[in-house]
Amino acid sequence: MSSRSHSASASASSSMSSHATEIRSHVTRPRPGKAWVDPASLPDYGDISSISGNAPDYVKQLNSNTYFSYGVGDEDCFGHKVGMAVKFVEVSVDRRQERQGRMEATTVAEVQVSKHMLNGAGMLHGGCVAYLIDNCCSTPLVVLGLLKNVNGVGVTQAMNVLFHSPAPIGTRLRIISTSISLGGRVMTSRCEIVDKDSGRVIASAFLNKMQPATTKL
Repeated sequence: MSSRSHSASASASSSMSSHATEIRSHVTRPRPGKAWVDPASLPDYGDISSISGNAPDYVKQLNSNTYFSYGVGDEDCFGHKVGMAVKFVEVSVDRRQERQGRMEATTVAEVQVSKHMLNGAGMLHGGCVAYLIDNCCSTPLVVLGLLKNVNGVGVTQAMNVLFHSPAPIGTRLRIISTSISLGGRVMTSRCEIVDKDSGRVIASAFLNKMQPATTKL
């Protein structure tokens, strides 16, 4: 990373830390009728002490709460065992100079391919890949929403997935997700799933989400 990038990251981190209390006060009091899911209303999940990245701790915690409580759900929900095995290792935010200083959020999660994630050929199931992408690729939008005081949760509208390589049992997956845009109702992020040990790309995707009309909730 260039010194310019380090400087930008340090500046972003300092700015976010200084405004953390103010931002959180807004997040915990969402405007009526605006929030689909309020991350601050969800129970705490997981230990965030091992999660690296320059995002404030409260953002890491609320992102974890949203992923596990809303994205994964309880043990009777679809894919619960897979979802609970995912561990976030980094949550970062940076201002991209090439995008006129616009804020961009990135989350990194890891999970090891186990038997219940396989298809009949003994490889990571495509449906499991889609499940991981839907949940993990949503998280940078949650992070960015928390820092910008807007609802970044929403519901999935469309997902474009490319499958590049198979992943047999035991493969350690690294899921890198980055925000692209966060509008009033529509938001987009991108994701790559790679083999942590070899660097092989397993799958890549773009995810579109939207805020549902409150009359339809």
